[in-house]
Amino acid sequence: MEAVVFLWNELIIRPMLNTLMVLYVICFQQMGIAIILFTLLVRTATMPLTLKQIRQMRVMSVLQPKMKEIQERYRNDRSRVSQETMRMYKEAGVNPIGCLGPLIVQMPILIGLFRVLIQTLFSEPDNLVGLSQKLYTWIPIFPIHSAAPLTASFLGLDLSAPDPTRVIIPALVFVSTWVQQKLTIMPSSDPKQQTNQTMMLWMMPVMIAVFSLQFPAGLSLYWIVSNVIGVAVQYVVTPKGQLPPLLPLFPKPAAAPPQAQPTNDAAPQEMGENGSTRNERPNRRRSNRVGAERARRRPRRGRGRNTK
Repeated sequence: MEAVVFLWNELIIRPMLNTLMVLYVICFQQMGIAIILFTLLVRTATMPLTLKQIRQMRVMSVLQPKMKEIQERYRNDRSRVSQETMRMYKEAGVNPIGCLGPLIVQMPILIGLFRVLIQTLFSEPDNLVGLSQKLYTWIPIFPIHSAAPLTASFLGLDLSAPDPTRVIIPALVFVSTWVQQKLTIMPSSDPKQQTNQTMMLWMMPVMIAVFSLQFPAGLSLYWIVSNVIGVAVQYVVTPKGQLPPLLPLFPKPAAAPPQAQPTNDAAPQEMGENGSTRNERPNRRRSNRVGAERARRRPRRGRGRNTK
């Protein structure tokens, strides 16, 4: 357990803390701007994962009709549906787990940033000793050792405490998360899957907005800026016309393409040699009977003549 704590502090906490301190000094002791620049650095570092996620989500949306066909074909065999679906993903070069890459990377960053904000934007002078022990001594260019205590005020908000209004920050968290989710989720023709996607579209932003009521405003600022950057990347990378619209708020299942079915009213016909149409399946019994009757009818010479 001590080894895990040591790795967590050395690989997550200390690099993030010192990076934030350097950005704080560069930004003229403005912690809000430092957090925004820190978010830009994190999103730039995770940009390959984000682009890969966007491409895989686009391919998975194209594979929706094939997935629907597999579910209809093997509706009574769930194991076969899973096997055929994984085979389809493998042939298309798609890994469903790979779509969660940016989210998996974001989780330790969020937890680490939460701890960093608590350790840097402290309110008790005794915590200054713990902060000085986590700073790197080999950064003499920036006077980060003399920057403490840090100023936590940004645009009238205390970044070390939750939003006192209980409205502004949670509303921005909800809207930015909802837009990010809306642009990521592709509409499905399966009503059950579309219902689950709609539920996640609303539950996830509401849950994160409720969490923002208890977390420091600096962490919420990081999340809002990260969502805004994600939305901008979606609009730049995705071709025009392929992004799902933000309205309606409650999307309906996409209509399945109509399938042409032959009717029983008229049998399929084909052209004959003389340009006339004839049925593709002629009545063989009738044609054979007609042929036999024609063979039995022989012209009789002298029929109807008066003979002497």
